[in-house]
Amino acid sequence: MSRWEGAVAALAMAALAVASPAPAQDSTPPRIESRNGKHALIVDGAPYLMLGAQAHNSSNYPAMLPTVWPVMRRIHANTLEIPVAWEQIEPKEGQFDFSWLDVLLREARQNDVRLVLLWFATWKNTGASYTPMWVKTDSKRFPHMVKADGTPHYVLSPHSRTNLEADKKAFVRLMQYLKDNDPQNTVIMVQPENELGSYGLMRDHAPEPRKLFEGQVPADLVKKLGKRPGTWRQVFGEGLDEQAFTTWHMARYVDEIAAAGKKVKPLPMYVNASLGDPFDAKSAANSATGGPQWNVIDIWKAAAPSVDATAPDIYNRDQKAVIAYLDHYARPDNALLVPEIGNAADYARFFWPTLGRGGIGFAPFGMDASGYSNYPLGAKVLDEETLEAFASKYRLFAPIARQWARIASTSPTWGAAKGADAADQSGVLGRWRVTAQFELWEFGERDAPYLKADPHPTKGKPVGGMVAAQTGPNEIVIAGSDVRVRFGLDKPAAGESGSVLRVEEGSFAPDGRWQMRRVLNGDQTDYGINFTGTPMLLRVTLGTNRN
Repeated sequence: MSRWEGAVAALAMAALAVASPAPAQDSTPPRIESRNGKHALIVDGAPYLMLGAQAHNSSNYPAMLPTVWPVMRRIHANTLEIPVAWEQIEPKEGQFDFSWLDVLLREARQNDVRLVLLWFATWKNTGASYTPMWVKTDSKRFPHMVKADGTPHYVLSPHSRTNLEADKKAFVRLMQYLKDNDPQNTVIMVQPENELGSYGLMRDHAPEPRKLFEGQVPADLVKKLGKRPGTWRQVFGEGLDEQAFTTWHMARYVDEIAAAGKKVKPLPMYVNASLGDPFDAKSAANSATGGPQWNVIDIWKAAAPSVDATAPDIYNRDQKAVIAYLDHYARPDNALLVPEIGNAADYARFFWPTLGRGGIGFAPFGMDASGYSNYPLGAKVLDEETLEAFASKYRLFAPIARQWARIASTSPTWGAAKGADAADQSGVLGRWRVTAQFELWEFGERDAPYLKADPHPTKGKPVGGMVAAQTGPNEIVIAGSDVRVRFGLDKPAAGESGSVLRVEEGSFAPDGRWQMRRVLNGDQTDYGINFTGTPMLLRVTLGTNRN
């Protein structure tokens, strides 16, 4: 047994023996609140930043939970995302078993962790693997999509009322269970289906859907998108027409399920996307066709008003691609949530730009000690270094999760993560330009001939980033790691220059008041504001001078 495995075992024993105090909860249902293009996840009547972690798919059994809670504590996560499979709760048609949820809710409360339930049903990574056996083995009653040659595809058809009604019935029973057994809202969100869509087949060629595809685009979608009426090809053009068609029908399917569940208990609901190319809409159309890809978010918004957010599952380590995904999903009409991202250490730096785009939550996938790895999408081994890459950031934000969520829902924010070229990155907050620089020691500049230094220890490594929130005209709160931050006026007037007047390290009290720990000056600020591998929170006061 490794040292890490031994530590997990010891923590698991302690978790079973000692119950942590339950979080302060009330009966107000959580919701996603949007104002002036900014968003907040409201839990217990106040903004809540989801410092999340998602367990492996097969850790959704009582016997596996002792491998989950120690990792949640190790990384300082406040929210666990974990599956509830249709086959778990309705193994025989009409007979429901919620014993898994009985254990999950009890232990989540003991461990002071909130939950996001992932409904694995008609579609899980586009497939039907989590449907009950009585669905899997009766393709005549529960039809699949049909290929152009008339043979069945692996994906259950979104055009089947039988498929929809069976899924909806089970989902409503799940929501009824939560209404009856979770009045304190330990469960704060639900994800209906998982990475839905279709690989290898753009649309269903069965007679009924073929007729629909050859017909007119629904009038309400045409109106919502501001397009002229016509067939799917006339409205969307070749290359996107089949994607748009399947997207509309899958979104309508999910919306009906979500709406039925919300009538029972109105929890916020989101859908997640298995992503295609972030720069090419036609290429994205071929990835999990029908899912909430970035190029069809508008169709999802029109077809599924009961779905509160569309969200990206990110397994791309390229900084430019990740920033593009975040920008696609961070919209005035869509709260940014990253419900799934790789758990390798290099993904941790994307926490910063997620917050910088007003993100309401972030969750690396596969965060348990079950011993499973989804490398190369994630880490080869969930070792201490990997866990600390996420824990260092969560540790800073866990005490101020609500205070940050409140600030982010009302204030301009911006964030950056180091790219492969380690180039400077800048954003503008009010009058101020914020610049992030990488691979610099605390002293000196890149081109300073009088200070010779070894290469920075982060040189060539995918670490580093920062987030900034403008809390006043000349006040910006920043946090980061392995980064240098500089400030200047974005568009100075003639003879005008900007300067840093004061830098305070500190944190926020529960009532939102700033609590200073120390003032940074001299060596700590002579060469910009430098963050090491240990994140910290700073309040920066800025000022202007005129010649």
